[in-house]
Amino acid sequence: MISLTTSASSLFVSGLKRTGKSCRLRWLNYLRPDVRRGNITPEEQLLILELHSRWGN
Repeated sequence: MISLTTSASSLFVSGLKRTGKSCRLRWLNYLRPDVRRGNITPEEQLLILELHSRWGN
């Protein structure tokens, strides 16, 4: 595992001026391999409707 200090230093040297916080958010929201993109499935939509009717907002 690469330390954040090493990663942040190499990013700064390479010309990217991202902070540690912005790098973390980019990983969590866009780059992480297990993040699904696209439309929800019909099963997920039914689950959402069922849970909403049971628990509300």
